[in-house]
Amino acid sequence: MADYVIKEGKQLRVAISGKSGCGNTTVSTLLAKKLGVTLINYTFRQLAKEKGMTLEQVIKNAKTDDRYDRFVDTHQVELALKESCVLGSRLAIWMLKEADLKVYLLASDDLRASRILNREGGNLQDIKKFTAMRDGEDTRRYKKLYDIDNDAYEGIADIIIDTSENDPDAIVAIIMEALEKRGFLNKLS
Repeated sequence: MADYVIKEGKQLRVAISGKSGCGNTTVSTLLAKKLGVTLINYTFRQLAKEKGMTLEQVIKNAKTDDRYDRFVDTHQVELALKESCVLGSRLAIWMLKEADLKVYLLASDDLRASRILNREGGNLQDIKKFTAMRDGEDTRRYKKLYDIDNDAYEGIADIIIDTSENDPDAIVAIIMEALEKRGFLNKLS
C-alpha cells in the first residue's frame, strides 16, 4: 500500500458507518493510524465511564431516555469538528454532514454473525437472532430520533464497500485512493 500524507493546510474528516460485524471499528482504527489522525468512536461505554455508571446502567436508561443516544451522537460530531479525524459509528455518515468522505461498509447477515461469533464467542444461531433484533431496534430508534433510515445509505455514502470481498487493509487502500483523488492526500511512494 502506498504511503500518503494529508496535504498541508488541509483538515480531513472521514465518516465510516456500517452495522455490527461489518468491520467498522477495525477499518476506522486502521485508517486513522494510516492517516495519523484521531479516531473518534465515542460510545455508551465511554459515556458510562465519564458518568461513573456501569455500561448496563447506561443501556437500561437509554431504553427510556433519548438523551443518552442524543448525547453520544452529538458529542461524536462535536469531537470530529475539532480536528482531522476518522469518525466510526453506525450513524457517522448521516451525522457528520461536514465529512470530506463518507464510507459505508456492508456485509451479509451470515458473515456479520460469524465475525461477531469470532470476536465474542457464543452460539451462531443465537448471535444471528440477537443481531437481527438489534438491527431492527437500531433502525427504529434512528428513525424515531433523527428520521434516519440506516438502510438507505445509497445517496448518502460516497463509497460503499462490501467487506466480504476485501480485507481491512484493502478497504483502507480503497479509501486512501479515494481521498487522494479528492485532493486531500499526496502520495509519497
